[in-house]
Amino acid sequence: MRLRLVVTSVCAVGLLGAGEAPKTPPKAPPVVSITPYLTPEDLDTYKVLPPAPVPGTTRYEADRTIYLQTRKLEGTPRWDMAKADDNSVGILKTMSCALGAELTPQNAPKTYALFARVGRDASATTNRPKDIYKRQRPYLIDDGNICIAKSDALARSPDYPSGHNTWGWAVGLLLAEIAPDRATPIMSRARAYGESRLVCGVHNLNSVYMGWANGSMMVAALHGKPEFRKDLDAVRKEVTAARKAAPALDAAKCAAEAEIVAQNPY
Repeated sequence: MRLRLVVTSVCAVGLLGAGEAPKTPPKAPPVVSITPYLTPEDLDTYKVLPPAPVPGTTRYEADRTIYLQTRKLEGTPRWDMAKADDNSVGILKTMSCALGAELTPQNAPKTYALFARVGRDASATTNRPKDIYKRQRPYLIDDGNICIAKSDALARSPDYPSGHNTWGWAVGLLLAEIAPDRATPIMSRARAYGESRLVCGVHNLNSVYMGWANGSMMVAALHGKPEFRKDLDAVRKEVTAARKAAPALDAAKCAAEAEIVAQNPY
């Protein structure tokens, strides 16, 4: 699957017995149209990133070695984090401990709206090089379990660069700018978020590295857009207020997460 970050509305549906089932199924939630900040002319990372590794090269063989070595992490807390990090839509909640507060659509609606648009940019920035290089994911080259279900859609989605990591790194960079006093834990968690793709076994090391580069280039391009800078200023104020009002986080849970983040998985 190509990177697609989708925002949908949530409907509460009561549980009905068989005899109470409605005659017509409920309507699907409306599709939300989200406009990216960037245009295709603003940034073409395919022209900047190094080519995807090919068989017989040092980079390619190093990727295979790291993939095989990290299969030993299955069943560990680091593996569990990788499984949780597969949920790209929930990344702002994922970053709660690093930020020091949980952001929700209720206490930070402008923040969620900005990152929904940035998600569209991350998709476009990633999909062009992916579709050109068409590099296979590591588990299709060497045997080994991965932390999520193997599917035809995943197998058809190219490996290089990591869209998940492009997104996660961009979110980390922007949150560090929004809350600079938390920059170190935020960027540490963003790094671990990208490495989760390596631990999971769905991306190679070079794809993770180039996801960091891809996300960095995208954030730089975003700052060239006056509309983005205006929205970011509003988000900065919103997050400052939300952090002051948000309830305290589970200190023990955050400490356990920080311990995992500090580990080197390879």
